[in-house]
Amino acid sequence: MLKSRKELDAELGGAALAWLDEALAEAAHDAARTTAASGTPHPEASPYASPPWELRYAAAGRHCGQENADSVRSLLLVEARAPLSSVTRLYEQGAAAERRAVLLTLHRLDLGDTALPLVEDALRANDTRLVAAAVGPYAADHLDPHAWRHAVLKCLFTEVPVAAVARLDDRARGDAELARMLGDFADERTAAGRAVPEDLRTVLALTALTAPADGGAHRATPTAAPAAPAPTEES
Repeated sequence: MLKSRKELDAELGGAALAWLDEALAEAAHDAARTTAASGTPHPEASPYASPPWELRYAAAGRHCGQENADSVRSLLLVEARAPLSSVTRLYEQGAAAERRAVLLTLHRLDLGDTALPLVEDALRANDTRLVAAAVGPYAADHLDPHAWRHAVLKCLFTEVPVAAVARLDDRARGDAELARMLGDFADERTAAGRAVPEDLRTVLALTALTAPADGGAHRATPTAAPAAPAPTEES
């Protein structure tokens, strides 16, 4: 969970706090400069030009502690009103931790759906930290139904808890196609003699819910996940 500036101020020591103040001031200065130059919040800069705050982004863990790095990086992105060029550069050139911070912050930036390629890239990875970060609020807002369903399956396949999936209740509710895909996945697991993840049953139960006009939720006839195969003498 990302920490607020107030929480970081309470936790960081003198040197780390001074570094954070300077870094955020640089980010704010860059945002003000680009706004004054163009009259728009964040014009697209050259993909090869890196403002000073981006160097601070990479060094956040070293100066503020790895446990605070995601939060500090997120604050920098927000303070800089990071344009797509900066976000893309930091993601593509960064280590896994730097990529994760980008993914965790996308919904706080005014990027529309232009950053979807970063989410799609993370969902192709096998790094569970990136997968978990990729299925946050930005994905919930911008992934189309087909891509979102596959993102949920990616979580199940890589054992990323579905609690990481933002707005899971809303998007899974009444989704018959997702229910079918979950059933196929459960069949494959069962045929291979592997346990069906409990998270799959959780999502499958959501697909059985429909949203009536009164705003409540009714349960439709559920499609049950296959049970694990019975043990044999050989097992």
